[in-house]
Amino acid sequence: MQDMNQSVDAIASNLFRIRQSISEVARACTGSSDAIRLIAVSKGHNPSAIAAAIAAGQRDFGENTSQEAMKKIPRFPNQGLEWHFIGHLQTNKAKFIPGNFLWLHSLDNLDLARKLSRRAQESSANINILIEVNVVRDPRKHGIAPHALPDFIESYLQETLPALSLRGLMTIGPQNVAEKEIRECFAMLRELRDECRTRYALPGFSELSMGMSGDYVAAIKEGATMLRVGTAIFGERNYSR
Repeated sequence: MQDMNQSVDAIASNLFRIRQSISEVARACTGSSDAIRLIAVSKGHNPSAIAAAIAAGQRDFGENTSQEAMKKIPRFPNQGLEWHFIGHLQTNKAKFIPGNFLWLHSLDNLDLARKLSRRAQESSANINILIEVNVVRDPRKHGIAPHALPDFIESYLQETLPALSLRGLMTIGPQNVAEKEIRECFAMLRELRDECRTRYALPGFSELSMGMSGDYVAAIKEGATMLRVGTAIFGERNYSR
């Protein structure tokens, strides 16, 4: 019981510290942190850790795999939570998203969009969609190449996709590089969002999901509206799927 209490206290303390950091950095940049949503990435952490974060006022949670998420989400009904699917999603797992996740951060192909739309209609659900962009142009990573994004959005808009709301872009920043390079990548995502929002007249295309435990400060400085923070809140992963 003592270890559990320490864990609860540590998660609450971490959340308080991160929220303070977000507020201070955002205030220096834009004057307000109101537009920034902190997503607690609970991948690899037990339901007890999620409960501790909820007790500390956290309401947005991110998961990377449907298998793990489906063991956790049903444990927290009717608590006003918003679940974000932030990992790569195979088309055959699209059925798990509607009714469980309000947000998908990783759309990168039209076949997945079609299946999500069909499943969402069947479930009378709506899904907020972010397109994943591979700003670092790493062939090992998922996402649309920056130069290919306009064509992808044009193709998306030509589809009939009820129950999906196109809301913005997501990226994973470069690792183990200077802050200047990280900020350049995040700035590219912001510029892509602004360009596409104007070109395709998408007033709701406003979200920028970028920044994790090690680079969320740089992401705030470049206009992030969603921060995906796991280790800095929960510590190292320890949950077995």
